[in-house]
Amino acid sequence: MDRHQWDERYASTELLWSAEPNRFVVEELAGLPPGRALDLGTGEGRNAVWLASRGWQVTAVDFSAVALAKAAKLAERNGVTVAWAQADLLTYRPASSAYDLVLIAYIHLTPADMAVVLAAASGALAPGGTLLVIGHDVDNVAHGYGGPQDPGILHHADTIVAALPGLVIHRAGQARRPVQTADGERVAIDTLVRAQARQGAQEGTRP
Repeated sequence: MDRHQWDERYASTELLWSAEPNRFVVEELAGLPPGRALDLGTGEGRNAVWLASRGWQVTAVDFSAVALAKAAKLAERNGVTVAWAQADLLTYRPASSAYDLVLIAYIHLTPADMAVVLAAASGALAPGGTLLVIGHDVDNVAHGYGGPQDPGILHHADTIVAALPGLVIHRAGQARRPVQTADGERVAIDTLVRAQARQGAQEGTRP
């Protein structure tokens, strides 16, 4: 969908997504010491607000003005400050080597466009900084629940890792997420990749 379609979708309901942070964001990032964080494709800001509540200095980017307005209200209700930026991720260029954490949660683009976003995210990491990528896995269409149904924009851990040359890969694979529905609990299959910028030139990568 384009920016206007996302604006309409975000405007159609009070909160399109939960106000609570994504479970994998909490599981993977709760132990990190706060620093500077960049949330790419923040949507209604739930993850950005959670990070800010834990002491992170957060910049959150999205191309939907409606989503960002809702995100700002969520931040206000939670008593935190986030730097909101309206921009298209395909043209947005964050400051180089500036962030201790970059988060990309449930952003689904063509492989070529996703590679552009991942390259920008990698370049934004400070030495030792963490990159966390979460999204609907391609296997979710046949074996999981919900999410986009176009396999061409869904994630595969190997594809994400291949777009992150030079980073240390700490986790790459599928993660299962319970989803409560009217018919009971279902399971969604996500891709989760956690990577880290090298501290120095001599540190290698591992699969």
